[in-house]
This record gives sequence, structure tokens and C-alpha cells, in this order.
Amino acid sequence: MNLGIAGRRAAVAAASRGLGFATARALAAEGVRVAICGRDAGRLEAAAAEIGAVPIVADLRDPAAGVTFVRQAADALGGVDILVTNTGGPPPGDFAAVGDLDAYRQAFDAACLSAVAMCREAIPGMQARRWGRVVAITSVAVRQPIPNLILSNVARAGLTGFLKTLAREVAADGITVNSLQPGYHATERVRELHADPGALAAAVPAGVIGDPADFGAVAAFCCSEQARFLTGAAIPVDGGTHAGLL
Repeated sequence: MNLGIAGRRAAVAAASRGLGFATARALAAEGVRVAICGRDAGRLEAAAAEIGAVPIVADLRDPAAGVTFVRQAADALGGVDILVTNTGGPPPGDFAAVGDLDAYRQAFDAACLSAVAMCREAIPGMQARRWGRVVAITSVAVRQPIPNLILSNVARAGLTGFLKTLAREVAADGITVNSLQPGYHATERVRELHADPGALAAAVPAGVIGDPADFGAVAAFCCSEQARFLTGAAIPVDGGTHAGLL
């Protein structure tokens, strides 16, 4: 399927590896001009070279860095039509273990406010052009909290509320705003949190953990011309892991 977005310009955050990189790769394969960011300059340069993207070093644990990333991406590409927000996950821990409120503030800055900051920088230009796509990579934890990830559960739920509100406010400007909620995928993050990632497949109705490339394809579709009437959606991409009706 031709997604109709060749020549569009995308800023994909936290995309030197994992689901961010898979999304950037899928967009680049559709002819989108892509800028990506990450904290590790060496890994970022290698990832950018692999898919022909513009590398921009940014540490999104500081929301101000999200503004700088989008601004630099717009300078490099001549504008930003597609924004993919994403950050590395907050540290693990449960209520008893996370006793410092600063830990919640840091998680909220990284996993929620950085995305808000990127949207605030990117969306005025989209409104002026009457076309835009925002896709946020969050987590299935928004629907079904994941044990021992209380910081992520809290921060990503807050971001989901922002995205739903934003989607309704900018829909008439030709801008769609959606979030994708990944379950278990074969990424570095999953390997860091689980000693035996392969064993997670037993908890997935599909019988396997996800391939990041498949996630990237879903993200790219959400950025397509065909998805122009899809907005305000929070879509699980989890092989059926989430068991709820809604």
C-alpha cells in the first residue's frame, strides 16, 4: 500500500533503537524525510546512517530538549509534518520501593512533559499547513498497569489524557493525534527488564513477543493519508495481551 506520505518530513524521538527506530525506518521506507534523536551520539549516528535520517543528539529527560529537537529537525528538514513522540522508559519499582517524589517528577518530565513540549513546538506549523500527524509511543500499561513499573504507569496515563484532549482540539486543522500502546516486543528495553524475554511469549495470546518492524508498520500507517479520519485513538499493539473490552 502506498501511504501517500512520500516527501513529508518527520521528527521521530528516541529513535536510535527499539520501537522508535523501527518507526523511523518504516517512515523512511515510505519516502518520508526523517530526523531522529537519542542520547548516545555514537549509536544515534549509526542508526541515522542505516536509514538515511538526520541525527540530532537530545536527552528527552529534560522537556526543554524536546523543544530543541523539534526545532532542529524543522531547521534540517524545512518543517515537521509528522511528529512521533517517544522516550526511554522510567526506572522500574513499585509503590513501596519508589518513596521519593522526585522520582515521579523525573518520570513525568521524561515520559509526559517532553511529549507535551514537542507537540507545542511542532503543532503550530502543522496548523499553518493544514496537515499534520502526531503519533505517541506509550505503553499497554495505560490500559492495564504493569507490575513494578509504577512510574511508567503514572506518567504515560497522564500523557494519554493530554493526547486525547489535543486530538479533539486540532482535528479541524487537518491534524490527527493518536497513541500506540506496545506490549512486549523484542527490544533492548524488554531485555533490560526481563532476564528471559522469550518466556514472556507465554503471556501473549499471539504466542510470540512482537517484532519491532511490525510495530513500525502500524505507526507508519497512522501517519498515512488513508488514516486521515483516525484521531484520538489509543491503539494496543500487543498481540492480544490486553484482556479488557475497552
